[in-house]
Amino acid sequence: MKILLAPSERKSLGGDKKFNIKSFPKLNPFRDEAIKKYEEFLQKTDDVKNFGDDKTPVKTRPSKEAILRYTGVAFEYLDYPSLSDKAKEYLNENLIIFSNLFGIIKPLDLIPHYTLKQGAKPGFDIYKFYKDKITEILDKYDEEYLDLRAKFYEKIYKPKKAVTFKFIKNNKVVSHFAKAYRGTLTRHIALNRPKNLDEVLKIEFPGIEIKEIQEKKGIKEIVCEIIEN
Repeated sequence: MKILLAPSERKSLGGDKKFNIKSFPKLNPFRDEAIKKYEEFLQKTDDVKNFGDDKTPVKTRPSKEAILRYTGVAFEYLDYPSLSDKAKEYLNENLIIFSNLFGIIKPLDLIPHYTLKQGAKPGFDIYKFYKDKITEILDKYDEEYLDLRAKFYEKIYKPKKAVTFKFIKNNKVVSHFAKAYRGTLTRHIALNRPKNLDEVLKIEFPGIEIKEIQEKKGIKEIVCEIIEN
């Protein structure tokens, strides 16, 4: 059972390692091409908001593990450093992060700080660029995906056998704090290390109660009620 998670725009600085993405090596030629186009675009743009002000070559920047690089709300609630060794091992094997720049990566892949806002296009449609390559790779896994990404990332890859989550509070769909709930789910999934959906449904998530499962066109949606104060 694999877990799909979106990246975060907020990232930690620094790092003491060199760039090294070992996961999904078939993507390496495409990553190199995307990085080259991104770097060329950086030299021509003044759009600091979407692309930052660092114009140095991406692979020469200090790197660290992706799970420590991303520091947005979901990753804050996941709190990877505080997990047990077994929980970390589970995530290292089963968590797939959708990077806007590098395609799909895993927690221990070493990446630098970079800026590429969700939806921004560095001179080309990087999401369309990666779509077919990622689909070819991930469709080969014969298992269900726990899809905890924002809906935006379905344009890059939409699993055929997906389990998604919808959060309800006071009879309304929660959107503003959804990232926090996704991080909480990911953390407790890692702590319990389920092998299948039945085991996921037995997990007691703090502040989150699973109410029902709806299925449409092969996609299972778990409806969760937020019960925290």
